[in-house]
Amino acid sequence: MTELSFFDKVYLLVRQIPPGRVVSYGQIAEMLGAPGAARTVGWALASLTAAQAEVVPWQRVINSAGRCSIRSFEHGAAEQQALLEAEGVEFSAAGYTNWKRFGWAGLDPFEVAALFA
Repeated sequence: MTELSFFDKVYLLVRQIPPGRVVSYGQIAEMLGAPGAARTVGWALASLTAAQAEVVPWQRVINSAGRCSIRSFEHGAAEQQALLEAEGVEFSAAGYTNWKRFGWAGLDPFEVAALFA
């Protein structure tokens, strides 16, 4: 059995985020047992192919301040925010969302392990 790459684990985990919820890059890294790998999570999402971006809800991962910050050739922060708003996520005039209202608690370590089993 082939072990999943870190990027593939990011993609599988991000697919679990429900519509209308957001999570930070750092939270994804922590759920994957790699605290401090928030940038690598960002690189994984920025590396999505067009086909992958159709099934991996990349827009649901935002920065820890509660703002959209994706930087890629294909997608920008304005598009990310628009996609999230279409799911019901609200942002302040300054571009921040309310973590208590729209944040996703994520999966516990047992759920993450089961996801990758």
